[in-house]
Amino acid sequence: MGLRVVFMGTPEFAVPTLLQLLANPSVDVVGVVTRPDKPKGRSRKPVPSPVKVVALEHGIPIHQPRTLRKPEMQIPIREWHPDVVVVAAFGLILPKAILDLPPYGCLNVHASLLPRWRGAAPIAAAILAGDEMTGVTIMLMDEGVDTGPILAQREEPIHPDDTTATLGERLARLGADLLVETLPRWVRGEIQPRPQNDALATYAPMLRKQDGWIDWTESAVVIERKVRAFQPWPTAMTLWRGKTLKILAARPHPDVSSDASPGTVIPWNSRAAVVTGEGVLELVRVQLAGKRPLEIEVFLRGARGFIGSKLGE
Repeated sequence: MGLRVVFMGTPEFAVPTLLQLLANPSVDVVGVVTRPDKPKGRSRKPVPSPVKVVALEHGIPIHQPRTLRKPEMQIPIREWHPDVVVVAAFGLILPKAILDLPPYGCLNVHASLLPRWRGAAPIAAAILAGDEMTGVTIMLMDEGVDTGPILAQREEPIHPDDTTATLGERLARLGADLLVETLPRWVRGEIQPRPQNDALATYAPMLRKQDGWIDWTESAVVIERKVRAFQPWPTAMTLWRGKTLKILAARPHPDVSSDASPGTVIPWNSRAAVVTGEGVLELVRVQLAGKRPLEIEVFLRGARGFIGSKLGE
């Protein structure tokens, strides 16, 4: 029998860590805790989380509580008798009763270099802030939100064209590798937890749908960061002729000025750009509501009156 691990996770970010644990001969994943299936699409048919799909494929017992605060919702986890709980983007607060349950505690794979970007959306927050470097942290969980002591960290550069999706994929793999390296050392007592410096903490709140709406009076640099940070959700959006227009890719030109007011579409070589509060934003790929994503050159062929129009009205 290997180390008895209960894994808690929900989205795609958590899958590489679960797969690494399943491939580890010294680990026995005895149960998976994930969020309840979510209705999706027009049919509103419940869809299992990516973590649940992997658990089903490997025949692992699954628990899908809406909350862990109720003692009866904790029973399956107790009955699995975990030596350690591994958490990656689970989405629920763990009560003290669960934190205290496993002898080796609850270890969290967090997608930032804590204490920078505690909270639900650390990858998007790092892109929005213009950070050049981020990374992953393996943390011993306590009752706070990402406030527990650090066991290990690894850096990862943020590329100029990174979106939350592309950076998230790299951090997910990095976090999985670091977790399986750290776990045996932690169990053997080779790691001394390092307290976080709360004075350096920043917070990354959960993204909301309305966060995607573009304010064209902001600078081109800030708006372009939002375009990347809000991929794949909620996406950066504006209005054109009363319809939602998603900006999927763009390039900022902060030093270019225009006499037109913010939100005005101007010609830009074979493309189009939008005047902002500071500089202009060259549009690269867009998607009009109900249509498929298009490169801006293709979009312009069928979008009469787009050049010269005012977005956001």
